[in-house]
Amino acid sequence: MKINYCICYIFFFFICGFSLEIQSQVLGRSLLDSYVNRFAEQDEELYVQFISNSQAANFLFENIPLFECPDKNIEEIYYFRWWAFRKHLKKTPDGFIVTEFLPDVPWAGKYNGISCPAWFHFREGRWLKNSDFLKDYARYWLKGGGSLRSYSFPITHAIYQYCLVTGDNQILKDLYTDLSKNYLEWKKERFCIEEELFWQNDGQDGMEVSIGGHGFRATINSYMVAEAQTLSKIASWKADEQADFFKNEAKMIKTNMSKKLWDQKSDFFKVLPKEKNAKLQDVRELHGYTPWAFNLMDSTYSVAWKFLMSTSHFFAPYGLTTAERCHSGFKIAYEGHECQWNGPSWPYATSMTLVGLANLLNNQDQSFVSLYDYLTLLGIYARSQYKRTEEGIQIPWIDENLNPFTGDWISRTLLLQRNRLPLERGKDYNHSLFCDLIISGLIGIHPKDGTSLEINPLVPDGYWEYFCLDNVFYHGKVLCILYDKTGKKYNRGSGLSIFVDGKKVASSFLIKRINIDL
Repeated sequence: MKINYCICYIFFFFICGFSLEIQSQVLGRSLLDSYVNRFAEQDEELYVQFISNSQAANFLFENIPLFECPDKNIEEIYYFRWWAFRKHLKKTPDGFIVTEFLPDVPWAGKYNGISCPAWFHFREGRWLKNSDFLKDYARYWLKGGGSLRSYSFPITHAIYQYCLVTGDNQILKDLYTDLSKNYLEWKKERFCIEEELFWQNDGQDGMEVSIGGHGFRATINSYMVAEAQTLSKIASWKADEQADFFKNEAKMIKTNMSKKLWDQKSDFFKVLPKEKNAKLQDVRELHGYTPWAFNLMDSTYSVAWKFLMSTSHFFAPYGLTTAERCHSGFKIAYEGHECQWNGPSWPYATSMTLVGLANLLNNQDQSFVSLYDYLTLLGIYARSQYKRTEEGIQIPWIDENLNPFTGDWISRTLLLQRNRLPLERGKDYNHSLFCDLIISGLIGIHPKDGTSLEINPLVPDGYWEYFCLDNVFYHGKVLCILYDKTGKKYNRGSGLSIFVDGKKVASSFLIKRINIDL
């Protein structure tokens, strides 16, 4: 009898628990499945890694936040980018890594790992429920033979962004010694004592054939400020005496970026060549917005954003250009190197810029860009991620670089013309963000240390009738953020609502910033 009572209790608990879970979830599985089924039908599965197409629907349902909004292009590309991201989870003898290219490429390191986009890999992958992938990935770079400094890569900051979502900083403490050594190695290799700044070749910044070229760049210096700031934080957790050292390093680099890389006449961060008595290059390039992706600049410098939406500078119908359109060196070339950063739109650069734009809109009062601009650019970015098949069907597609005026994937076109292998090198290219731009940018989940959480959607009030981000795994809890203008779409009340583990904890009739304590 005791056994029967026990079985009945377990059965009752399972049924009730399951029922409560379903009731608390706003978005079901049907929307995800409809997209995944279509992606599978349209996809040629050339390179299979840990999770095959046939396993994708179950994996994604168990791991990703679910999203719905009135802009169906943005919604589709959100699910498409998760579909593509899971392809890059690669199981190796030393654990999981996240790849950039699906086929092996000769310039990659061990297991086909490339450090250039890894900051994006951590920001995107941090929203997966299964956090073990990124734990392995962090150890790969520091202890598993990854080619850590082959490209500019702010690894400490990347792992910290991941830890903000999981709520567990232990891996940062465990890897602190290796992270500190990595910073000091960067100083040996790329720090100039005279300028007190880091320098980098544009190709090792992932931006080859750029107009600004090699030298002291806002990219690597922003990364190193973020590295030093984060290392100082970890050192303070561990009561390590180097906390002040790293704090002073960050302050020094940031000060010299403002003094030496900011062009007051052009209102922009530019490249300073490494040569003696050099002057700032005469071109504005999109990577000049990198400091804002790390929240480094105050409102004094926000004037730089007046160029973003200008067709004379960066704005184009299929994406932001990597160099300003008014410069004599600007070009869209179908000859020479297939990867050029002198004009084409690159999802990498667009991602970094949109992270910076979201930070600007969240943290500074300025009159140069607006919430509408963020949504405009996000929409353009989503609508650029397509390819037209030979049958004339438009399907979701992410590749390398993009013609900002026609939407053609330039490197793909050139590689096909040249019969270059591997086949479809850039297909499902994992070199940028999209899902994180929705989660932390558009919907505005701002992970923090401790138990506080800020939500600040970048959707202008009244712009959309509804949106919902559900099944968000954060600090061991499940979040849902939804807006329902009339309350009839989701039947959870009108306005903006925040749910934690199925319980409404905050609401507002208007879309606005909300702070909650978990």
